Amino acid sequence: MADRLFLNGGKRLQGEVRASGAKNAALPIINAALLGDGESQLEDIPHLRDVIHLQQILEHMGVRVSYDQGVMTINPQQAHFAEPPYELVRKLRASYYLLGVLLARNGEARIALPGGCAIGNRPIDLHLKGFKALGAEIHLDHGVVEVRAPRPLNGARIYLDYPSVGATINIMLAACGARGQTIIENAAREPEIIDLANMLTVMGARIKGVGTDIVKVEGIERLGATQHRIIPDRIESGSYMIAAAATRGDVYVRNSLCEHLKSLLAKLKEMGARIEEDIEGVRVTVPNCLRGVDVKTLPHPGFPTDLQPQMMALLTQAGEGTSLVIETVFENRFMHVDELKRMGADIKMDGRGALVKPSRLSGARVWATDLRAGVALIIAGLSAEGETQINDFHHVERGYEKLEEKFKGLGADLHLE
Repeated sequence: MADRLFLNGGKRLQGEVRASGAKNAALPIINAALLGDGESQLEDIPHLRDVIHLQQILEHMGVRVSYDQGVMTINPQQAHFAEPPYELVRKLRASYYLLGVLLARNGEARIALPGGCAIGNRPIDLHLKGFKALGAEIHLDHGVVEVRAPRPLNGARIYLDYPSVGATINIMLAACGARGQTIIENAAREPEIIDLANMLTVMGARIKGVGTDIVKVEGIERLGATQHRIIPDRIESGSYMIAAAATRGDVYVRNSLCEHLKSLLAKLKEMGARIEEDIEGVRVTVPNCLRGVDVKTLPHPGFPTDLQPQMMALLTQAGEGTSLVIETVFENRFMHVDELKRMGADIKMDGRGALVKPSRLSGARVWATDLRAGVALIIAGLSAEGETQINDFHHVERGYEKLEEKFKGLGADLHLE
């Protein structure tokens, strides 16, 4: 399997690209389909490594899954829900959503602690705190988590110390099977959570307040099957918009929801990019020299941490002004900095802050340390002189569907080996 991307910089991106369905919505929604009494059909599911790994996990548990042309059908009625092997779970952090789903459905779950990108400490203590508040017993043994409800789960008031997306989703899933009302305070507000809640509501769940910091879930005995289309991937959309700006290009990103990208669009406008929004998507052009800006990552609706590495690559191409990037979400989300420096970037780090000065980048041999860092290196390589070789490209394939094909469609000179 190809694991190196070669690209030649200096090409101005032009044309149209369509964003796929959102990976971070698809993974919890696929898990949530296990709560349905019958076969559910999910549309615009991106063909990604993470999705394939989750399909393999579900099939190991006896779930009937078919997946073709972006449409996935899931039927859990004959499933045995055996503990999935570590070899599968370790590849996919989102496998932890099975804890909330199986706790709601069967009253118990056992799964190894999952893997994912090494971008910092991402414990599931808030997830387990929520399950415990609902009445579950928690056992941790040699990297395996077991949650069990000795009696039916009971609704509870749960305060999250941090507005964790994963914890909000997992507790919401478990609460669907609890008696009475569960109130999640300081809940995350990301669009992917709203998409999940919309699907669960159609299945029969009673959920209020999603999109605010207080979510209320009324437990229900049984949920039905459903048909649901995944929202567009705002991180993929944003990545192509940033790449367009970095190459002084002219790109229309179709299937983009502007309301999900307000913080990014505001920063691009502040830098001097021209943004044209319509009901189908967003066009990005750069008529003049870009300016440096300050960026601070925050939970939604703040600037997404998943766009911070790409934005840093863009900031190296500002024509004037020093930029300050502050990362508040993940402590190790600056691993791309050393790789950008290999290409000539002038970046000085200080704790969770980084000063970025305009730089003339040159192609180099670099390594994708995680999913979003890999895309940042693509953006840098597109802006650089000469050839860039990005190694460990498998990280990027976890989150971007048909990336090589889409960039080539915009005029980029790149190929996988």
